[in-house]
Amino acid sequence: MRDADRQEIRALGLFRTMDGAVFADLMQAAYAQEFPARLELARQGGRADFLHVLVAGSVELFAEWNGRETTLAIVAPVRSFILAACTRDAPQLMSARTLERSRLVLIPAVDLRAAIRRDPAFASDVIDELASGYRGMVRHAKATKLRSARERLAAFLLQQSAQRQGIAGFVLPQEKRILASYLGMTPESLSRSFRDLADKGVHLDGMRVTITDFARLSAIAMPDPLID
Repeated sequence: MRDADRQEIRALGLFRTMDGAVFADLMQAAYAQEFPARLELARQGGRADFLHVLVAGSVELFAEWNGRETTLAIVAPVRSFILAACTRDAPQLMSARTLERSRLVLIPAVDLRAAIRRDPAFASDVIDELASGYRGMVRHAKATKLRSARERLAAFLLQQSAQRQGIAGFVLPQEKRILASYLGMTPESLSRSFRDLADKGVHLDGMRVTITDFARLSAIAMPDPLID
């Protein structure tokens, strides 16, 4: 594993306060690997043998049932995923696949559980990480169930702008098919929502979005700190 990978992992909130000796032991069996785009990393129902830490690229977390599929989250670096299944030694509830060429560090789940037992500070940070993930899922569920398709798209675009220091123009971070699935709509519904917003503060050119009227878009999204 590269020193840069190790340093990025150490800087994550999950590992930042971890005892140095415990962290060193945890990294002993961990390894970094690059994966091509569209490669399945984990399968729902399977055993969680590794905690995955994405250090470059992007990963889609998704689920399938009865011939249908939905995107649950998009992971951007640097971030871990499949933590809950690893800590409980339970079947994975989601599948994961790369969206582009990606670099990941894989940490054996058995070593992760041993580190939790050894280091109370690390155990506390694991609880905090799990709580943060749970609250994020609740926010996403509330947005999906309480907002219309147009409102969800408007809120998403405002969030994307805020994450980029409030710039008006940016490229959509995922292809539209995946974005539609993440927002809980069909690709056709996403296209209609973009058309609905065309005269309300949003200009779309291919994958590039320009917010031309933040006030009008905010009036549609109605940002809420308990959702957004």
